[in-house]
This record gives sequence, C-alpha cells and structure tokens, in this order.
Amino acid sequence: MATTTKTVKKTTSPVGLKTTANNKTGKMENSEFHKFFVDELKDIYWAEKHLVKALPKMKKAATSNELADAFDKHTAETETHIETLEKIFSLLDEKAVAKKCDAMAGLLEEANGIIEETDKGTMIRDAGLILAAQKVEHYEIATYGTLKVFAENMGHNEVADLLAKTLENEKATDIALTKVAESFINEEAAAE
Repeated sequence: MATTTKTVKKTTSPVGLKTTANNKTGKMENSEFHKFFVDELKDIYWAEKHLVKALPKMKKAATSNELADAFDKHTAETETHIETLEKIFSLLDEKAVAKKCDAMAGLLEEANGIIEETDKGTMIRDAGLILAAQKVEHYEIATYGTLKVFAENMGHNEVADLLAKTLENEKATDIALTKVAESFINEEAAAE
C-alpha cells in the first residue's frame, strides 16, 4: 500500500498576506470581497434601524393581543440585532454607518400599504401584517445567512458567530409568526 504526502503550498494573497489552502487569516480588510461584505453590513444595519421604528406601528395596527405581543418581542430583538451589528463593525475596525437598504424600504412600504388597505379590528389585517412581517424575516434570514458564510470564508470567526446567533433568532421569529397565524388568525380571517 502506497502512501502519499499532501503538501500545502504557501502563497501571498493580493493584499500581501501569507495564506495556505487550509488557513484563513481573517485579515482581508483591503480586499474587494471584504469591502463588499462591509457594504452589505451597512445595508442590513439600515434595515434593522428602520425596522425597529416600523414595528411599533405594526403593533398598534394589530387586532389580536398575540400578534401585538409578537411585534413587541420582535422590537426588543431588533434592538439587540442593531447592537450586535455595532459590535461587528467594531470588531472589523469599521464605523457603524447605515446605507439605505432598498429591499427593506420596499418591504416596510408594503407593510404600510397593508395597514392602509385593510379594515381596523379585523383578522384580515392581522393576517396581512403577519405576511408583511414574514417577508421581512425571510429577507433578514437570507441576508444574515449569506453574511455569516462570507465572514467564515474570510476567517472572521467571531463575526461569523455573532451573525449566526442573529440568524437563528430571525428563524425563530419567523416560526413564532407562523404559529400565531396558524393558531387562529388565518382561520378567523378566512371567515370574515
């Protein structure tokens, strides 16, 4: 039986850092990929800062106490997400700056449209608010999931861990909204 020896070639990256095929240094601040990553962090930072302002309006528009409570909880969690992003910026030696997120702006505009187009005090409104909130959650899940993988690929392990925690929280919120919808809201909305 023959044995083979695998050698790992050391190279110098475009930014002058020594890397190996099996080792990521986490020191990619000057790479285009790192700049893109930071730009996308600024985008989700804007999204979270605007979502935290929109959730109280959604809570006020909700008919059921269960949905209002879910929006209250989500507001507190979103405040935590903002703090986590600020910590991530700090870890990356970047200033926490928000860049307009066109996707979130559109999703929040759609939520406002649902409030305007549905009757106050109806389960149809609540069903619509859950729809709007879950669209937001799915956008956030996609964003945090991708940013986590980006961070892992650059060796930003602590950043990746923080993004993973936020990702799991967003998934849990999505599940909680589904449970509220399925508990009685969708059935009552269909009967209205």
